[in-house]
Amino acid sequence: MERQRIRPAVASDVPAVKAVTDAAYRPYVARIGVVPQPMEADHAADVAAGKVFVTDGPGGGVVGLVVVEARPDHLFLDSIAVHPDAHGGGVGRRLLRFVDAHARGLGLPEVRLYTNAMMWENREIYPKYGYEVVERRVDGPYDRVHYRKRLL
Repeated sequence: MERQRIRPAVASDVPAVKAVTDAAYRPYVARIGVVPQPMEADHAADVAAGKVFVTDGPGGGVVGLVVVEARPDHLFLDSIAVHPDAHGGGVGRRLLRFVDAHARGLGLPEVRLYTNAMMWENREIYPKYGYEVVERRVDGPYDRVHYRKRLL
């Protein structure tokens, strides 16, 4: 796949951000028994706040995104979504590398995230990219595994 840049999302990207997020997370609804939180996010507000970064596919159109929030001591990776049609093309890997670079650019020493314990694919992927488990905690209807990645 041709290398596509990652850019801040703009208001006109909101429908695509919602569509990619829904397509990426929809398969988990039956497995975890609740709608994943990213599907219920206020995408317009997140885009307006500068929290969303997207990457377009070779033919145009958003195929992947991250939602991040700078906190005093870390960058919180709230959501990462890759459209199922773009799986296997390195989009997720590029987005994770972008998150690391973004955190470093902000002078933050680590990235934190969590995933639902039932999303075992994520629990296999994150350690491969340097994330370590911090804790497992139930937050309302969500059984979450919390991770961090210390940046050098």
